[in-house]
Amino acid sequence: MSKILVVDDERSIRNTLKDILEYEKYQVDVAEDGNAGLNLVKKNEYDIVLCDIKMPGMDGIEVLGKIQEAGIDTPVVMISGHGNIDTAVESIKKGAYDFIEKPLDLNRLLITIRNAMDKSSLLTETKVLKKKVSKKYEMVGKSGAIKKIIDMADRVAPTDARVLITGSNGTGKELIARRLHKKSNRSAQPFVEVNCAAIPSELIESELFGHEKGAFTSAMKQRKGKFEQADGGTLFLDEIGDMSLSAQAKVLRALQENIITRVGGDKPIKVDVRVLAATNKNLSEEIEKGNFREDLYHRLSVILIQVPALNERPEDIPLLADHFINQICGEYGMPIKTIEQDAIEKLQQMKWTGNIREFRNVIERLIILCDKKITGNDVDAFAAPLK
Repeated sequence: MSKILVVDDERSIRNTLKDILEYEKYQVDVAEDGNAGLNLVKKNEYDIVLCDIKMPGMDGIEVLGKIQEAGIDTPVVMISGHGNIDTAVESIKKGAYDFIEKPLDLNRLLITIRNAMDKSSLLTETKVLKKKVSKKYEMVGKSGAIKKIIDMADRVAPTDARVLITGSNGTGKELIARRLHKKSNRSAQPFVEVNCAAIPSELIESELFGHEKGAFTSAMKQRKGKFEQADGGTLFLDEIGDMSLSAQAKVLRALQENIITRVGGDKPIKVDVRVLAATNKNLSEEIEKGNFREDLYHRLSVILIQVPALNERPEDIPLLADHFINQICGEYGMPIKTIEQDAIEKLQQMKWTGNIREFRNVIERLIILCDKKITGNDVDAFAAPLK
């Protein structure tokens, strides 16, 4: 049942609203002044707050401000018998969901409440989704190797320093990049990822810098590139070792001058982007072969983070197993399975050429094929990584 708080100093209005809203199947609390209302908002979770503006002591605008200061995102509808356009505009500017004049129009009130409920539901869903995304990209491990990496990332994150993340396939380079963004001053801005290996060389420049209409045969309209999309935030260039030399030259210019030019255009566009890059290649060898620009390497590698392979931190395997079991069982909507110690020991003895990605796949396979408990015999039968 949806829960509403009514804050009004007039008892007759409080009681009338309570009776009407309870008849409409809402659960209703009432408060006789701003202080009492604010205390209830802090103690309980409401789907919507109806708040009078003119009240003795703390008025409705102050209540609205205090609710926002407390970080509570419940929609607040202001109501007043002394309303005018200026009051309504001030309320909305300060974050109220809506403003309704007294005497209250019942139909208008109920429609406003339903719309505010929709907003409240969306906020709740957004919070749940954010938690799911956050857990998906959570870094798991207590080994010395992983602690060192996490500590370095947390030290670097608040700065705008460029970071080059290296490591084998499947080690979790993207997780490091997302952690750097999440803990940075740009966390409220976009995190834009580009997989340089997945984009054909002839399209990479358009992908990164955008293009003007008519720049090439299929350019039917102007398109912003990833640098512009990430403006104010973070651009993550994954597998940068696979980027073409011509694109590397343009990226170098963008890093030097914070300016890009769309393909087919000549107008310089200012961008404010923090660039993070990752690769599974040895860039020193690529530079010697003439496949990677040394000047770009030095631009990107202000900070170097080498992500350890899973075989370098076997003590994290029990934590990773529990993490993935909970995650995967949750995704499949099945009861959480347990894993026995002999199974853990066998997993620790394996050579994980695909690192965390391969390990997760094996855990998913065991969850699907095994009974309630995952045993050492199950690992022998079903967990066979590549030799």
